[in-house]
Amino acid sequence: MNLFTPISQLSRVGTTTAKRLEWLGVKTAGDLLYYFPFRYEDFRKIVPIKDLREGETVTVKGRIELVANRRSSRQHKIITEAMVADDTGSIRVVWFNQPFIVKNLRVGDQIFLSGAVKSDMLGPEFVSPAYEKASAESTVNTARLVPIYPLTAGVTQKQIRYLVKQVLPLADRIREWLPDKILEDNKLLRLPGALHSIHFPENEIQLQASTERLKFDELFLLQIRAEESRLERTLFKASPLIFKETEIKNLVGNLPFTLTPAQKVAAWEVLLDCGRNTPMNRLMTGDVGSGKTVVAALAMYNAALNGYQSVLMAPTEILARQHYDSICKILGDKIRVGLLTRSQFQISNSQSPINFKTSNSKLKKETIKMIHDGNVNVITGTHALLTEEVKFKQLGLVVVDEQHRFGVEQRKLIKEKSLPPPLTLPLGQGETPVSSPVPPQRDPACPAIAVARRGTRGEAQEGREEHGAAHFLSMTATPIPRSLALVVYGDLDVSIINELPPGRKKILTKVVEPAKRERAYQFIREEVRAGRQAFVICPLIESENDKKSVLNEYEKLSEKIFPDLRTGYLHGKLKAVEKETAMNKFRIGELDILVSTSVVEVGVDIPNASVMMIEGADTYGLAQLHQFRGRVGRAAHQSYCLLFTDSASPRAIERLKYFENNQNGFKLAEHDLELRGPGEVYGTEQSGLMQLRLAKLTDLDLIKKVREAARAIVPDIKKYPSILERLREWDKTVHLE
Repeated sequence: MNLFTPISQLSRVGTTTAKRLEWLGVKTAGDLLYYFPFRYEDFRKIVPIKDLREGETVTVKGRIELVANRRSSRQHKIITEAMVADDTGSIRVVWFNQPFIVKNLRVGDQIFLSGAVKSDMLGPEFVSPAYEKASAESTVNTARLVPIYPLTAGVTQKQIRYLVKQVLPLADRIREWLPDKILEDNKLLRLPGALHSIHFPENEIQLQASTERLKFDELFLLQIRAEESRLERTLFKASPLIFKETEIKNLVGNLPFTLTPAQKVAAWEVLLDCGRNTPMNRLMTGDVGSGKTVVAALAMYNAALNGYQSVLMAPTEILARQHYDSICKILGDKIRVGLLTRSQFQISNSQSPINFKTSNSKLKKETIKMIHDGNVNVITGTHALLTEEVKFKQLGLVVVDEQHRFGVEQRKLIKEKSLPPPLTLPLGQGETPVSSPVPPQRDPACPAIAVARRGTRGEAQEGREEHGAAHFLSMTATPIPRSLALVVYGDLDVSIINELPPGRKKILTKVVEPAKRERAYQFIREEVRAGRQAFVICPLIESENDKKSVLNEYEKLSEKIFPDLRTGYLHGKLKAVEKETAMNKFRIGELDILVSTSVVEVGVDIPNASVMMIEGADTYGLAQLHQFRGRVGRAAHQSYCLLFTDSASPRAIERLKYFENNQNGFKLAEHDLELRGPGEVYGTEQSGLMQLRLAKLTDLDLIKKVREAARAIVPDIKKYPSILERLREWDKTVHLE
C-alpha cells in the first residue's frame, strides 16, 4: 500500500463504500491520511460504574453479562440490549438497529463503553455508546481522545477510524518538506508525527502541536505564492499617474453628496498607489451601498487627466450597464465613457453623445476602433473586453468588479493589455491635450514573472526595465473580513470601506414563519399599492418537485397570488437581451414584482424597490443574504427583507436569526466563516479557500508567523527543492493570483 492506493483496495471497503467515500473527497489512501477530524470526544475518563452520574461523558470498563436482540413492539425496530458489570456495580446498555452487535460481543468479553450517561427509574444506562473490546492493543473508539470526522450518508465514524488506522503507517513514509530552520524557529512538529497525532492524539498538548504544524503547512503554501506575486509586482515598471489635486478636489466638491471618511481614505490610498512607478495591486472591499464605484471613478478620472485609459470590467451585462450609467453621472461632462458588452455598445460625452445600442457588427467595430484610437477614456464592460480584437491606445488603470467571479486566466488577460504610446485626452474643444511619458513596452513572450523565477538579481532588474503594467484595482461588494484578506489576498493591499453614506435607513429584516406566509404576501401588496416594488429570490431556475424555483414561483405569484399585479422573472439562462428587457422593465416601473435567482446578487440598483423576499434563505451564506438585502434600502423610503425557510434545523434557524438582528456585512461574514467555513460562504472560486482544512481565518498570530517565514525563504527558494516540489503539487489543485 502507498499514498496512491485506491480506497477500494483497503480492507472492508466495497464498491458502495468506496463511492460514498468519494463523496467526501477520499479516493486514495493519501486522501484518507489528510482527511482530518473536525473535533474530538474526550473519553479518557474511566469511571467505576457505581460512580456514574447522569449527563457525564465517560468511559467504563466491564464484562458483558448479557447481550441479546429483540424487536420493539410499536415500530418493529431491532433493539440490542446488554448488561455490563465491573467490581462496583452494573449498567444497562441499549443500541438501536445494530443487530450485528450480538455477533461482535459475547458474554464474558471485557469491553470499554464510552458515551453520555442517561438515567431513568431503573437507574443509569448507556444509549448507543461507542464500544470496543478491552483486549485490543490500543483503543480507537473509546477510552481516549476520539476523533470525530465529517461524514456522509452510509458512512460511520467507526468505519472512518478503522480505515484511518489502516493507512496511518504511511505517515512514516512521508518526507519532511519544511527546512530544519523553519521547524526550529517556529517550534513545529515534524510532519510524520503531526499526521499521527492529528488523528489519534494522546493528550491536548500533542493535539495542539500537531494541529499547529498542519495549519502552518496550509498557510505557508498560500503565503509563499502571495509573497512571490508581491515580489513579481516590483519587477514591473508602471507609469505613475500623478495626482491631479485641483481637478479631483473640484470634482469631489461638485458631487451631489459628501464622501464618507472611509471613502476618502480609500480614494487617497488608491490615488497614492497609482502615483508610484510600480503597479498598484489593491483590493477594495466595502459593504453593500458603501460607494466603491465613486472611489473607482475618481481614480479613473485621474488616469484620464494623466492621458491614460481605464477599464472597469464587471461579471454581468446588467452590472456593466449600471457601472456605465453611474460613471456617466459622475464623469460624463468631463470625459468620454464607453460601454462594451456582447450585445451593447455605447459611447457618450457632453458634446456629441454616440449611442450604439444594437448588435450591428459594423457599429460594434466602430466602437472598438474608437477605443483603440484613444477616443474613449473610460471603458466599462464584461468579458467582451478580453477578446483579441479589443485593444487600447494606452491602458493605465484596470478595475475589476467582483474579481472572484472571473477566472485566473481572464484576470490575467485584462491585466496584460499592453501599454503603448501616450494618448491625447479628448476633454473638449479648445482644451490643451494632456500627455504622459511613454511607458516601457511589455514583451508577452518574456514575462517578468518568468525572469523573476529563473533568473539572477541582474536578470530580474533587466526584466523590470523592459516591462510595463497597468495599475490594478479589484473591487468586491462581498464584505471580506481583514483576516480573510490577509490569507487569500496576501499579495494585495487592502482598502476597506466599512461605513455607509449618512441618511440610509436600517432595512427591517424578519424570518417569517410558514404560517405567516399569507400575511407576507398581503404586506407586499400594500407596498406595491404605495408605489413600491419587490424582489423575490429563489435558489433554483426550475424544479420538478416542491423546491422553490424562479419559474414555479413566477407562475404561482402571477396567476394565483398577485394576478392583478405586474410580475416578471429573471435568471442566468435567459439571453442577454431578455435579461436586459426584464431588468429595464423593473427599473422603469413597468413591473411590480421581479422573481429572480442570485443574478441580482450584486450591483443591481433599483431605488424604488422596498421589499426583498428570499425563498430557501437557509441555502445561502450570510454574506450572500446580505448582498440580496442590499438590493433594497437604496432610497429614502423604509425597506424590508423577508426570509423564508422550510428547514427545521436549529443551526439554520440560529444563522437566520443572527442575520435578522445584524446589519453589518463584515460582522456577518466573520460569523459565517466561523460557522460554515470560507468555501461555503464565498464559493469555491475564491483562491485557496478550499485548501484550508484546519487553519482558521481568525488565526491571526499564526498567519503573521507564517508570513514572516515565507518572506524569509522566497528570495532563495531555489535552495529548497522539497518546498518547490510541494508547491508544484499544490498548484495542481489551486490557483492563487
